[in-house]
Amino acid sequence: MAVQVGDVMTRDVVSVTPDTPIKDAATMLAERGISGLPVCDADGRVVGVLSEADLLVKQGGPQRASGGLFAWLVETASAPDLAKLQAHTAGEAMTSPAITAEPKTPAAGAARTMVERGVNRLPVVEDGRLVGIVTRADLVRLFTRTDEEIALDIRENVAERMLWIPSDRLLVEVDRGEVVLRGQVDTEIEAELLEKRVRFVPGVVGVRSELRWSVDRKGRPVDGAAA
Repeated sequence: MAVQVGDVMTRDVVSVTPDTPIKDAATMLAERGISGLPVCDADGRVVGVLSEADLLVKQGGPQRASGGLFAWLVETASAPDLAKLQAHTAGEAMTSPAITAEPKTPAAGAARTMVERGVNRLPVVEDGRLVGIVTRADLVRLFTRTDEEIALDIRENVAERMLWIPSDRLLVEVDRGEVVLRGQVDTEIEAELLEKRVRFVPGVVGVRSELRWSVDRKGRPVDGAAA
C-alpha cells in the first residue's frame, strides 16, 4: 500500500533509558502530554515501553482476582506486577519485549496490531534501533485523506501495482470515504480480490462493488454478470 508507517510516524521521539528514574519518566509523560515512552539501551535499541498503565501499578498496587476477603489475604501478586510495584527505574517498570513496527509496515497492518494487542503506540525500528513512533492518533488522521487521494491510491497502488489491473478499465468513485467500484475485470476472483484489498486502503470507510467479469470463479465464461 502507498501509506506506510514511515509516512505517518513521528520521527522526533522522546525516549528514556532503563536507568531513568520513574519520577523523571513520569514527569516527561505529564509535561509532554503523552501516554508512553520507548525504553532504549545505549545503542538505541528498543528494549521495552513504559506506559501510564505500567506506572499505575506502582501507584495503585497489583490487580488481584475477586474472591472475597480470605482470597485477598492469601493471594500474592503476579511476578510482573510485583516487579512493577517495587520498581524504581524505567527498566524495572517497563513492559518488555516491546511490540514494534518498521517504517515499511503498512498502516493498516499497524492499526490491526494495535487493536489485537491492545496497545496505543508502536515504536518504529530499523535493525532494532528506534527511528520513530506511531500512535493510534496518527492512524486515525488517515481518515482525513481526501476522496481524490483515496481514489488515486486505489487505482495506482491497489489495481495496477498489486493486482495488475489496468486502471483505465475501472471507475473508482469515492464520496466521504465510501467507495464504489465499477468496470470490467477478467475474472470473478479478480473482482473479489480488488474489493477485499480496497477495504484496507487508509481512509476507506466502506466499499460497494458493481464490477463485471468475463470468467466466473469456476472458469466458466459469463455474459455481463454483475457483482
